Formats: sequence, C-alpha cells, structure tokens
Amino acid sequence: MSKKYHLTELHEENRFWVKELLFFKDELSYFESRLADIASRNNNQEVLAKVEHFQNQFIRQKEVIDEVKHNIKAGENELENFARSHNEIAIGHTLFADHVDLRDEMETFKKIYAEMKEEFRHFLAQWM
Repeated sequence: MSKKYHLTELHEENRFWVKELLFFKDELSYFESRLADIASRNNNQEVLAKVEHFQNQFIRQKEVIDEVKHNIKAGENELENFARSHNEIAIGHTLFADHVDLRDEMETFKKIYAEMKEEFRHFLAQWM
C-alpha cells in the first residue's frame, strides 16, 4: 500500500521540483557558454565531435526539463481542481495517493542529468 499525502505536501513537492528544474535549465545555459568557449579555441576534430555531442545532450536535457515541468503542471491542475470543488475542511482531511510516477520521473531525470554533468566536467577539465 502506497503512502498517502495531504494536498499541501504534494503541492510543496511539486513547487520544489519546478525550482530544481529551473536551476538545471540555468545551469545548462552556463554549460553552453563554456562549450562555446572551448569550440571557439579548438579546431581539433575530436574536440569538435565532443562539442557537438554535448550540444545535443544539452538540447535533449532542456526538452526533458520541459516535459517534466509539463507533467508536474498537469498534476498541479488535478490538485487545484480538487481544491476548487471541495471546502477547506475536506481539503485538510483528504489524503491523496503519492505521485509515484512524477517522483520516478524526477529521480530518473536527476540521475541522467548528474551523469551528463560529470561527463561534461571531465571534458571541461581536459580542454579548458
């Protein structure tokens, strides 16, 4: 049996995830500027191939961030609809099923992002 949560707990977790995703998106912008620095100083085919690899990785990570944010927003919409259609007492006493799918999606994203970030850090250390 999965754990149950109050609406406010789920809402706060959603807000935290959105803030994390915004941070990751900002971080990707920083990574892109570092990548542009490396590309402008190197014409080595091996380096340029890695630059292209990371450009593609960054594009994909931004797409995933947008997809996850969309899914979080859909979950938030469900919570908002429930809140609008019930009184405050019912809202405070109602427990909701854990949003396991969203949590799994965030954990998977963060794991893949961390792996990509570590690979990029090694690339930076080698070519900056």
